Amino acid sequence: MALKRNFSVGLFGSIWSALLGLAVIPLYIKYLGAEAYGLIGFFATTQALLQLLDLGLSPTINREVARCSATNKMQEARSLLHTLSIVYWGMAFVIGLIIIVLAPLISNHWLQARALPTTTITQALMLMGLVVACRWPVGLYMGALMGMQRVALSSIINTAFGTLSSLGTVAVLILISPTIKAFFIWQACVGVCYALVMHVIAWHVVQGKHEKRQFSFDDLKRVWKFSAGMSAVTVTGIILIQADKLLLSKLLSLGDFGHYTLAALVANSLYILLTPLFNTIYPKMSALVASNDTEKLVDLYKNGTRLFLGALFPIAIVTAVFSENLLYLWTGNQELAIKSSPIVSLFLIGTALNGVMHFPYALQLAYGETKLPIRINLILIIITVPMTIVLGQTYGAVGGAGSWAILNFIYLLIGTWLTHRTLLKGVSLSWLLGDVILPLCVATFAGLVAFVIKNYSLPIYVQLLACIMLVIIAFIITICISPKLRLLSKGIFERKVSVLSNS
Repeated sequence: MALKRNFSVGLFGSIWSALLGLAVIPLYIKYLGAEAYGLIGFFATTQALLQLLDLGLSPTINREVARCSATNKMQEARSLLHTLSIVYWGMAFVIGLIIIVLAPLISNHWLQARALPTTTITQALMLMGLVVACRWPVGLYMGALMGMQRVALSSIINTAFGTLSSLGTVAVLILISPTIKAFFIWQACVGVCYALVMHVIAWHVVQGKHEKRQFSFDDLKRVWKFSAGMSAVTVTGIILIQADKLLLSKLLSLGDFGHYTLAALVANSLYILLTPLFNTIYPKMSALVASNDTEKLVDLYKNGTRLFLGALFPIAIVTAVFSENLLYLWTGNQELAIKSSPIVSLFLIGTALNGVMHFPYALQLAYGETKLPIRINLILIIITVPMTIVLGQTYGAVGGAGSWAILNFIYLLIGTWLTHRTLLKGVSLSWLLGDVILPLCVATFAGLVAFVIKNYSLPIYVQLLACIMLVIIAFIITICISPKLRLLSKGIFERKVSVLSNS
């Protein structure tokens, strides 16, 4: 039940954050202007790149707290949390100071502004450094909560402060001052409150109120190998994910590259499902590994994969079939929908296959095997660079999206083989055939039905309803043909009926 609650709350938080982000962007542009909004984009990019400086400490505290919780060694976890807190707050100060010092250079020599004065940009960049510094320790405390399998609680806090940040900013721009300076001042205030609240809640959850604590180099020595490995995983992962965009920005015309980036944005909507999934299963797997409960670990790994793909595959495939109609419904631009739909369809298939590998990846980290994902990422980087160049030059943006789909099919095969040579030996074939291919076949059948429906001259809203129904039916079929999932669903249904009858 905890896994179900954690995933459900995390999913709600992801959906709400995505919808909220889409809603406030037009208001930001309206009150700030295009150039000031460009500064917000620069801020988002800076935050993403600075995650490289995390050095793998956030997933490290996640795994260590989960391990200590399962083995009843919470004092060890609290000592590590205190030590890493000092490291994080120190890094926050240094990062903020560096951005503030470099602000004049960035505003004068890097950013190309026409309407905004240089002094305004410099002040905004300095405030940006303050915001980054305030938010920096949040990742550590979030990792501690997830390690304690309090994913629902962390999602609620994250959603609450995300809402406060977005809606509060809109209120400040409308009622107080429609300036980029006011934007970042509000973000800094919210960031300070967010970090302090996460600090208090994380220490409450790990029950460390009255212990005397001190900085420990022994704690850092104990986790440095895993942390360094996670840092390498992050770096190679970013290179892998961004390589196609970097190459195609050179190979394609700006218009075609615009269609490509739009398609990537649409396909990334699948991460609304994938992110809360990983946040839920990773600490649970870490706890099961620490307690040597291999039977429950295999059960979670296999049945969790089948259950999740029973939903993910139909969503991706049916959406891929109806991509042109859905793009037209969203943008109102028929030409854009026609040009972008094949790219979107290939991107969706590739991202869905990438989603499959969240389970082996979580398993690798639960066992502390960082060398595996690094090795896999390096192999994929070697493959994707020449493949993207060849397909991009030959087929344009469609070739780039095809490269992403092929790459993730290769990732599925190579990643599964390399993972199960070391971890959960003997599970590879049954997992791939029964828990991946089975829901894929059901979803493919739903996609064929969707293709038939698409060829009828039905109103677009009727086709959208057909999409939703096909996804639901495919998910139900996957459960019905899976004995363990059928028993699990029956038990949940009977408990719900019992609660309703007693109330």
